[in-house]
Amino acid sequence: MKIVTWNVNGIRAILKKEFEAKIAELAPDILCLQETKAEAAMTEDLLQSLGDYTIHAREAERKGYSGTAIASKAAPEQITHPEQGELSKEGRIQCADFGDFYLVNVYVPNSGNGLKRLDYREEWDADFLEYLKGLQEEKPLILCGDLNVAHQAIDLKNDKSNYNKTAGFTQVEIDGMDRLQQAGLVDVFRKLNPETEAYTYWSYRFNARQKNIGWRIDYFLVSEELLPRVKGISIHKELEGSDHCPVVLELD
Repeated sequence: MKIVTWNVNGIRAILKKEFEAKIAELAPDILCLQETKAEAAMTEDLLQSLGDYTIHAREAERKGYSGTAIASKAAPEQITHPEQGELSKEGRIQCADFGDFYLVNVYVPNSGNGLKRLDYREEWDADFLEYLKGLQEEKPLILCGDLNVAHQAIDLKNDKSNYNKTAGFTQVEIDGMDRLQQAGLVDVFRKLNPETEAYTYWSYRFNARQKNIGWRIDYFLVSEELLPRVKGISIHKELEGSDHCPVVLELD
């Protein structure tokens, strides 16, 4: 089984950049997208071009903002999302039940310029953790998506100049990631590649991608009991079309 996560930074924009061919090259059994920036019905219609997938999308109330989608070759038993509170807003979370595990696709809120949403982010992270713990009580979990945090210094190019100054690398956000791992979720890429510098996001400014001045903020986290099923994980920097690149998890 191959699962792909990709923040596409606008489904309509990326479809103009040979998106279908790139997905065909990756050949996922399950594709999880974040920041689709379109109404759910439109996203589902546009993704029909990928071929034989069952597609479920969520949207934000605010048009052209946030949004997630899951496309899978085998239809999940059901797709749910949090129904109340801040977690229910902005189309950020989807939970697909694939029988022996839950797959959660998430686009975590950014703390904003000047860290103006950091307090909100801290509360959101705490609520999200409780949501995930509830799911884990039922069955193992795969969490993927844009978590909007670089967990360690190795996960971004300029750690010292960004620490506690830039959204995505504050102690509050790092602590949130720590708590996910303390709850039994394992960062698959770092587990298998403890010393590897690799990034999944690059600013559009200053030729950051060409200079590889990036951040690793897109993840697969899995419940510990699923680790024996992990065959590999890869980051595909060469596949462009967004300011993020796809990450691929392979499972038995």
